[in-house]
Amino acid sequence: MHEVMRHRWLLLGACGWVLLILMFVFIPFKCAFSDYGNRAGGHSWTVPGTKVVKPPPVIKCSLFPNTFSSLFPSASPSAADWHLVSEKRIELLSTACKNSSLRNLTHVSISKFVLDRIFVCDKHKILFCQTPKVGNTQWKKVLIVLNGAFSSVEEIPENLVHDHDKNGLPRLSSLPPQEITHRLNSYFKFLIVRDPFERLISAFKDKFMKNPRFEPWYKHDIAPAIIRKYRKSHRYSDLATSGLHFEDFVRYLGDTEGRRRIDRQFGEHIIHWVTYAELCAPCEIQYSVVGHHETLEHDALYILRAAGIDQLVSYPAIPPGITHYNRTKVELYFSGISKRDIKRLYARYQGDFLLFGYPSPDFLLN
Repeated sequence: MHEVMRHRWLLLGACGWVLLILMFVFIPFKCAFSDYGNRAGGHSWTVPGTKVVKPPPVIKCSLFPNTFSSLFPSASPSAADWHLVSEKRIELLSTACKNSSLRNLTHVSISKFVLDRIFVCDKHKILFCQTPKVGNTQWKKVLIVLNGAFSSVEEIPENLVHDHDKNGLPRLSSLPPQEITHRLNSYFKFLIVRDPFERLISAFKDKFMKNPRFEPWYKHDIAPAIIRKYRKSHRYSDLATSGLHFEDFVRYLGDTEGRRRIDRQFGEHIIHWVTYAELCAPCEIQYSVVGHHETLEHDALYILRAAGIDQLVSYPAIPPGITHYNRTKVELYFSGISKRDIKRLYARYQGDFLLFGYPSPDFLLN
């Protein structure tokens, strides 16, 4: 009897692994992927790609960033498994970049603004494009250690990480044009992304609700400017103390024409909510790896290995649950926002959703 039961359990276990393989291998291939090496734009950092590419079929599915965590939350995928995930992300990115109907949302020139976002580790030939509100502080610590300023990430003072005059972490924009081109063509390049709407919520909470004392301009300059233009009713005498509402923030972000005028006043402070395309030019720069915040526990180790630095530095410990997508939080923040304003917001960030395989937030749009 026990022997029969044991064979049944073994059979069930084998069936489970077969099902996993079928789900992982065949489902992603339902998307129309194209060859990444032929992406329009190439490596040129001065002139964006001008090659006209026939748009691929409409992408009918997404490569969900949490493929493994949704199936086996406690399992650790192998390096080979995660390499396959990484390849599918790059292929999906390539397909979206070649879709001419999305070009206005996905293609930007590699300007000084983009080059300012990319940090350099010449010792190990690594470029990292910073996308604020996606846990980038920890990656900057990793590069600071690799550049030799500190022996471990734990030793780095928090106030030094973002002090680019003292942390020994150069920006790509600080180099001559020829040196920039060389690094873009030959270095290991990566960036980290997260669900675009959840990132906006994180930016709003950090800059306008917590409002650190060392960044007073968000409360005293930026918030009043947004309130004056986008709040339906306000008292001018109470702009600095009334506080920015998330509804005001969404209206501002979704205003295609009007926000550009006040963005010029805000300068580079807007990096916390501009699109990934505007920050890192992923359709012009051929990134080696795209990490996802939602699977950072696996992605961090994979990136360290892929860059050949896993024996030299460790990514800081990630508190449990901090990277998981929180749909309830998203629904709560958008519960008081009109459908019109949500659709305008999505129209601006649609490129980010499609470039990186995040499902359309239909639960908010419909």
